[in-house]
Amino acid sequence: MNNLLRLESLALFIASLFLYNGLEISWWWYAAFILVPDLGMLGYLVNARTGAYTYNLFHHMAVGILLYGIGLLLEQQIIMVVGAILFSHTTLDRIFGYGLKYEKGFKFTHLGEVGK
Repeated sequence: MNNLLRLESLALFIASLFLYNGLEISWWWYAAFILVPDLGMLGYLVNARTGAYTYNLFHHMAVGILLYGIGLLLEQQIIMVVGAILFSHTTLDRIFGYGLKYEKGFKFTHLGEVGK
């Protein structure tokens, strides 16, 4: 994966930490839930197509941004927390080269093949 893309993802990850810090909620919640989006991988137990769909739903930056925005509009901090953690997790994945998945299989992403 291109180092420039990793650097961009690192900048977004740092921004996500500032976003979360502004929510006035304990960092224990962050630590407890940062890996929850990986539950999207369970779709691969069904088949590659379902797995790609569920993984991508749980790992799309726009979903995190949308949830945070909805929480902001509705003044619901818990929705903002979910959005911030989802966005943060997604940026971490991008730093390590894990992108949105293709139906071809788990290692085939929009950032290239994982492990190559």
